[in-house]
Amino acid sequence: MPRLTAERPFIHPDCEIADSTFGAYVEIGRGSRVAHTQMGDYSYCDRFADIANARIGKFANIAAFSRIGATDHPLHTAACHHFLYRSDDYWDDASRDEDFFDQRKSRIATIGHDTWIGAGAMVKPDVTLGDGAVVAAGSVVTKDVAPYTIVAGTPAKPLRLRQPPEIAKRLIALAWWDWPHDALRTALDDFRALEAMAFLEKYET
Repeated sequence: MPRLTAERPFIHPDCEIADSTFGAYVEIGRGSRVAHTQMGDYSYCDRFADIANARIGKFANIAAFSRIGATDHPLHTAACHHFLYRSDDYWDDASRDEDFFDQRKSRIATIGHDTWIGAGAMVKPDVTLGDGAVVAAGSVVTKDVAPYTIVAGTPAKPLRLRQPPEIAKRLIALAWWDWPHDALRTALDDFRALEAMAFLEKYET
């Protein structure tokens, strides 16, 4: 029997999950923290990922110790410490700054379908990774990444294309990530054996 199912996510021990929804066949690695996030079908994160305020597409591959939607501290005020907004942790007569938390939640990191975020990489708030994009391990992504582009570095910059633009456009149009589970199984051997162009030529209609 398969380890992953459509009915419920496979959540490993010691995870913290808050205000998040998961699609079919999702896996959350040990010790990960996921908050205010929507994660699409077949996506997963490996151990100790930290994900907040994110919209993650289908078939996203999120490696261990990566961080998506890393929250910021206020820099325009006299202090940047979280006693400013987590004030109830410090004083009985002080309340949390809910406006600050609402503003954080509004800054969404958007991760496309069939993406790969390498180990220890960070994707900042308000950043969009296009479908098929790849982030090299240890990179810090501060700007949007075009579809099927590989980025690396701190801050991350384009390294090369994962697929030529015409093939990338055709893969996005094919949208295999929306295929039913049984159709994916039927095409599994071709996913494994064929390069992108040959796969497109076989499955485009």
